[in-house]
Amino acid sequence: MSRESIYRRYVPRLRPETELVGQSYWFVFCEGRLLLDLADGKGTVPLLNGLQQVGLAPLRTQYLGELEGRPCHSAEVPPGIAPPHGMSFSELRSAYSSIDEDLYLLAGRALQIVNWDQTTQYCGKCGHKTEPLLGERANKCPACGFTSYPRLSPAVITAVLNDDKILLARRSGARAMYSILAGFVEPGETLEECLKREILEEVGVRVKNPRYFTSQPWPFPNSLMIGFIADWESGEISPDGIEISEAGWYSAGNLPEIPPKMTIAREIIDWFVSCAH
Repeated sequence: MSRESIYRRYVPRLRPETELVGQSYWFVFCEGRLLLDLADGKGTVPLLNGLQQVGLAPLRTQYLGELEGRPCHSAEVPPGIAPPHGMSFSELRSAYSSIDEDLYLLAGRALQIVNWDQTTQYCGKCGHKTEPLLGERANKCPACGFTSYPRLSPAVITAVLNDDKILLARRSGARAMYSILAGFVEPGETLEECLKREILEEVGVRVKNPRYFTSQPWPFPNSLMIGFIADWESGEISPDGIEISEAGWYSAGNLPEIPPKMTIAREIIDWFVSCAH
């Protein structure tokens, strides 16, 4: 991506290297919603000496590492719990405009780790209670040895270009927003095979010359979006009517409503527009 890597400021760790002193960033989730401190009028990730400071008793916590030397933790609290005074639980997508971008990316990481830890408390193979695996981000079954690691679902997202136009489509059931085409990688596929299959299935178009553009972690719920550019090869646009309801070729000066700035789709579309000027 065009932004600087989060790893210029952030060091991932499984546990603190020294005794924790002072305040930490706490990424606290209740039913998937992030706790925000509203003291600045917009909302930010709380800096706390511990969750007991605001009267919260977490179900589980995880250590994430340090952001510019400040410890970071994720935590899950019971469903339906009221937020502490001066704070609120917010959908992560809507928090993008409120908080620092690296904190937002860390919140996405935290959400995925919280969800993984929540869903792997018992072994998916034999049903026994799992235990944290020393030295790794994993939960292991002491009975059968099955180990559960945080899982990612790779998805390819592709801008199809045809001379000076880009293919944009609206998903069935979605509002008026149009975007580039995306789909999850299936077992046994390469990324290039996936994008060709998805585009052909969804809009009836064949593409050629796929080239990597950028990638983006996408915690809704656990995706890694891998962006490509490809060229139209053959076929007339024919939406499948199942996943895609409308699609067409659009010039840089005549775009419909497109995704917001936080998305890889918008980054690729913005690149297309910049190349046209």
